[in-house]
Amino acid sequence: MRYSTYFAAVATLIPCVAAYPFMANYHNMDEAAKRDLQDLARRSAVAYSSKYPYTGAKIDGLPGTQIGNVLVPAIGDTDHEYRDPPPGAFRGPCPGLNAAANHGFLSRDGIVTFNELVAAQQNVYNVGYDLAVVLATLGVGLDGDLLTMKLSLGGDATSQTSSLGSKEGGLATHGKFEADASLTRNDYYTANGDNFSFNGTLFGYMNDECNGNFDRDCLSKYRYDRYYQSRAENGQFTFIPTALLLYGASSFLYELMPTNGGPPDLATIASFFGAKADGNGGWTHVPERIPDNWFNRATPYTGVDVVAEILAQYVANPVPFGGNVGQGNFVGLDLGPIVDGKWSPSSPRDVGCLLQQVLLAAIPSTIQGLVTTPLAALKGIGAKINPIFAQDFGCPAVAF
Repeated sequence: MRYSTYFAAVATLIPCVAAYPFMANYHNMDEAAKRDLQDLARRSAVAYSSKYPYTGAKIDGLPGTQIGNVLVPAIGDTDHEYRDPPPGAFRGPCPGLNAAANHGFLSRDGIVTFNELVAAQQNVYNVGYDLAVVLATLGVGLDGDLLTMKLSLGGDATSQTSSLGSKEGGLATHGKFEADASLTRNDYYTANGDNFSFNGTLFGYMNDECNGNFDRDCLSKYRYDRYYQSRAENGQFTFIPTALLLYGASSFLYELMPTNGGPPDLATIASFFGAKADGNGGWTHVPERIPDNWFNRATPYTGVDVVAEILAQYVANPVPFGGNVGQGNFVGLDLGPIVDGKWSPSSPRDVGCLLQQVLLAAIPSTIQGLVTTPLAALKGIGAKINPIFAQDFGCPAVAF
């Protein structure tokens, strides 16, 4: 082994020594044990480095600098180079998080923590601290564990995320963060429960709609088309207010994924979605990755920004809220400002406060074994989210 290679290998293990004290005896281990520990180091999210600070967010749940236009990954930062997901790794319906894990900004095995999520969103995409906290809190609250603050990016990883043994399906759990009428994923009930795998046909539909320029106008129209396609095909189709997050996810394609100052073109979006042309006019899937020579957004993408985009996309092509009770039997929802499925928001505050209400109301009802979940953990969710919505939109607090 060359000395430079040896020291590079040892350097990748140094951050693990503090977290795993037995690694201090690394030099006394046999080769199999060393390989196991090297694999552990590769799977973990990489700790903050002053040499490659990105937006300065450390894995501590706190804000970074919010200053973007940074090359990601940085030249020479081998810790954040692209690698195929390790065997057994969890990947799910969110391309942006899958890409972050494939570059080590999140744990490469797909078992992530609240603090990792907050840091990765800032460092990779320059998501504003307020939005990063909201999304991480909702992810853990809806699909993860409120005590360990862990979450799977894909399917059920209860043995690795749960403190109480309650079933935790991760981001692929249907009807929580994940919802019907996804951009590129099947509906849960039309694909035997596979609502997380990339669907090349849907990616092709989206590309045809956008003609290689994934901007707000075409994605709003594509959301409309996917809604009615899903509603026609899925006898258990549901579209409730939490599905407004789908419009926020659509906005990531033109607000977060383009290299700073560049267009949301096909090459960029295909890289983040892991879409590869199959040579026959279709699309197949490869692991998601950050494009080469890619710079993140110059200014932070805040909660105010994303809600404005949700509003703009929705009002351009509005659809009714509700669900199917059997094939072709749609029933409109009546909830607050939504009457018989119809909703006419006129300001970002209308959108923000509705989202706050329905999302915080959804968290307790989605936790299995709630009786064993300390009330303090639920109140902690409100303590993180309520002040952000109050500051951004003037919304009253939601109490548990």
